[in-house]
Formats: sequence, C-alpha cells, structure tokens
Amino acid sequence: MNAKSIQVSASIALVVGAGALYAAPKPIEQLDAYRQQGAEQADPARGRQLWYAMANQRSCTSCHGEKPSIGGRHVKTGKAIEPMVPSVNPGRFQSAKKIEKWFLRNCKWTYGRECSTQEKADILTWLAGQ
Repeated sequence: MNAKSIQVSASIALVVGAGALYAAPKPIEQLDAYRQQGAEQADPARGRQLWYAMANQRSCTSCHGEKPSIGGRHVKTGKAIEPMVPSVNPGRFQSAKKIEKWFLRNCKWTYGRECSTQEKADILTWLAGQ
C-alpha cells in the first residue's frame, strides 16, 4: 500500500467512525441523579403511559406529537419542537439544567403539578428507548 492509499483509507475510517459516534446517543446522566434522589427502577411502560395520559385536556402529545421521534409544535406559540428521542436527536437530554427546566414547565402546564422524580425517570427511560 502506498502513502496515498493509506491516507484515503484512514480518512474513510475517520468519517465512518465519526458518523457512528454522532448517531449513537449518549447515556442520559440525569437518570443516575433521579436514582440518587430516590427513584426506583425506571419503567418505560409507565413513561409511555404518562406521555399519552390526558390531563386538563392536554397530554405531552399536544405539543410533542404522537410520535416523539418526529418534531412537534407548541399549541399556543406555534414554535417548532425538535424530536424528543435521542436516537433521532442525539443532543437531547444532555443538560441536567435544561431537563429540569422543561420538566418543570411542561409538567405544570400539562398535569397542573410538578412531575415526581419517578415520573421523570420513567418518561426519560421510555424516550431513550424509542
């Protein structure tokens, strides 16, 4: 193999490797924090139920859509919402501060209360598995 062939092969390997890293979502570190705060084993089935549960004539699907792998639109402002699942949106759920901010706002708006630590863990686990 000559130097040019080695360089081309190395470049291809880097591009393919970088694509694989980008496509693979990072673990959601906030789940560990929820466990430390007393959440039991997160249950994706409960998370799915919460996602679709109606309260005050609203559910998570009101803004985020029926399929969290597709973007949604806020019902009041019309603002576009990026897909919620890390397999489609790898940057999702990488900031604990943002996760808490949006859970606080969205749980109060949807359910009329704050979500429990367990509920947050369940929803994140379900979304991570999509």
